[in-house]
Amino acid sequence: MIRFRDVTKHYPRSGTALGEVSFHVRKGEFVFLTGPSGAGKTTVLRLVHMEIAPTRGDVMVSRFSSSRIRRREIPQLRRRVGFVFQDFRLLERFTAEENVAFALQVTGASRSEIKPKVHRLLDHVGLAPRATAYPNELSGGERQRVAIARALATDPLVLLADEPTGNLDERASIGVFELVRRVNGLGTAVVFATHDATLLRRYQDVRVLELEGGRLVYDSGTDAAARPPLRRAPGAPIFELLDEKAAASTAGEGAGPTA
Repeated sequence: MIRFRDVTKHYPRSGTALGEVSFHVRKGEFVFLTGPSGAGKTTVLRLVHMEIAPTRGDVMVSRFSSSRIRRREIPQLRRRVGFVFQDFRLLERFTAEENVAFALQVTGASRSEIKPKVHRLLDHVGLAPRATAYPNELSGGERQRVAIARALATDPLVLLADEPTGNLDERASIGVFELVRRVNGLGTAVVFATHDATLLRRYQDVRVLELEGGRLVYDSGTDAAARPPLRRAPGAPIFELLDEKAAASTAGEGAGPTA
């Protein structure tokens, strides 16, 4: 799904951000990307999103290679890669539902397709009652949930999260993380950049990639490789899978004792 091969990224003014970094994130895997500020976490995410190209080495995302991708193919890649930011990056003059709808409008989706999909995405992030609220009327945790719904609008195979809990209190952070974990459980690969020690301690089953000074200094992937990832078919709508999972859960709760 994501493969870095000896990737180096050098910025003319600030110097080397990454040096000979190699790792592989499998389809449907969840990975913490951690390290101190300036370690190179955001650079890794931007390389996956192909906002920037490596100075040396190669980044593979699904079938797209940083060394061979054509300009006209980049929008195709980005429809398969959702991005969630620490500062939410919502459009302040748009309501929650309009922010999510905008992500679909730019792909050329029809109005008849957009409206029900936006409603179901907001419902699954727990914000259907707040659909008409503007960002300044939402809490930090609620704004991040809108941002997650927006990132999931195109049914991405990869979700990138750049310090998504950095501006949230502990309770909201756990809520946002659990939401992302639930999406991952349906087969979406997640790279979750964080230096939140509470999350790292609480979820010790998650694979950790640690950067320091632009170098990959730790990878717990040996243990992670033993856990087969949950998968979904390419292009399968996330909200439909969430519906199926919720229905199964409800049926299970309603089942009586067996003899």
